[in-house]
Amino acid sequence: MPDIVIKKVKKGGHGGHHGGSWKVAYADFVTAMMAFFLLLWLLSSATEEQLQGVSMYFTPETISQNDSGSGGILGGTSLAEEGALRSEFGTPSVSMDIPPVQTPDEREAIRVAQMEEQEFNEAREELLKAIEESTELQGLEKNIRIENTDEGLRIQILDEDGTAMFPSGSAEMAEHTRLLLQQVAGVIDKMPQDVSIEGHTDAVPFRRSDGYSNWELSADRALATRRALEGMGLETKRFAKVAGLSDTDPLLPEAPENESNRRISITLLRGTGDRLDPPGNGQNSQGGANSSPASQPAQGENLRRPTFSVPSQP
Repeated sequence: MPDIVIKKVKKGGHGGHHGGSWKVAYADFVTAMMAFFLLLWLLSSATEEQLQGVSMYFTPETISQNDSGSGGILGGTSLAEEGALRSEFGTPSVSMDIPPVQTPDEREAIRVAQMEEQEFNEAREELLKAIEESTELQGLEKNIRIENTDEGLRIQILDEDGTAMFPSGSAEMAEHTRLLLQQVAGVIDKMPQDVSIEGHTDAVPFRRSDGYSNWELSADRALATRRALEGMGLETKRFAKVAGLSDTDPLLPEAPENESNRRISITLLRGTGDRLDPPGNGQNSQGGANSSPASQPAQGENLRRPTFSVPSQP
């Protein structure tokens, strides 16, 4: 009988070579997870405008959906092949807005408007500085407001904090009001624009036995302001309108009886007045046609007569 030999193979606990491929796969996984969480962080920290910009980068809205033909910009199927590019959005094209050509009159109007805007800003700064530096007007800065409006540069002298520009029910100007007007007149005299004056009252009823009301009072105060400015050197032809508006245009509509509604509005009207072109501009330079005496308006020509109106009571 043959001998039976049994071989037992003893397996070691950590024997054998497994290789390092799993390390590469694990590193790729960790890198992908890091990139993923970095993307999430960037998206959460980006603003709405930045996200919109990223979206526009990949789907630009500036590409027209009109067909442009194969010969236009971006009209080839590739950089090397000619032909029309086809897509679900149509053939892309580039469009440009070309501004209209301005006529000489339009350019001149723009130039004058820009010059006028600069004049208004300078006049405002000059008037505020003059009031601030005047010892006689200390504390009256609150009684004057200057604003640039569509109508022009509006200077308003108003009652504020118990300081009245006119005595109650009277058109006789207070002395501090006259001092304010002197500063205003000095600035207006340097400007070419026509002047509009409006008188305003508050909504407190005022009526005398003879029928004199807020309408007459506001108009009389506007006329008194015109006479004062004229006496301070302003020419009569500069006044385009003098009107009394009673309480129909309050400064504080939510508080029609507030004292600040009692005011005088002096407006340098935008786009009015005779303006001299600077030297070297247009035909006025080097003895142009506009520099001759014949080109100047005759005396009394194109001068607007002042109007003194009192609106009818509703």
